[in-house]
Amino acid sequence: MFQVFCKFILKLSGWKISGSLPTDHQFLAIVGPHTSNWDFVIGVLARGALGAKINFLGKHQLFIPPWGWFFKAVGGTPVDRRKSNNLVDGVVQLYHSNPNFSLALAPEGTRSPVKRWKTGFYHIATKAQVPIVTVGLDFGHKTVVIPEGFQTTDDMQHDMNKIIDFYRSINGRHQKVIPDFIR
Repeated sequence: MFQVFCKFILKLSGWKISGSLPTDHQFLAIVGPHTSNWDFVIGVLARGALGAKINFLGKHQLFIPPWGWFFKAVGGTPVDRRKSNNLVDGVVQLYHSNPNFSLALAPEGTRSPVKRWKTGFYHIATKAQVPIVTVGLDFGHKTVVIPEGFQTTDDMQHDMNKIIDFYRSINGRHQKVIPDFIR
């Protein structure tokens, strides 16, 4: 029922999905560019329309009343970004303990402009040995773009340049410069 509802709302609002998620049970989806609160709404609708169960991490402030119950119900886990809590290893353990675990993250970590992307998602995918799936929320074409996922290689610079090139072709809700990858 939820899948039908999500498909209906996406269609009603003029959005479509190009591509599909991997048939593997585990992957790490990075969604971007993250420029608006609408990214979350479109992302949840697309996830529902695809019938996928994908978890996400969010800043801990989202999980307090009155809305905290909602974010947990739709697959969220709070993260306190003020603390160094070895998040990469904790998420890798979730992959190892649950064969159906998949995760979606925003590689920028914020809606604000950044000079450098966070690389935790890359380290998670590498350590957990799961493919990275780039998901573009193209507001210019009202399309959720999902190319084929890929496994990380021994060349992080090459992999990150590939990811960044993809996001430079996507029009976020608001204009945002995608920075070059710097190690």
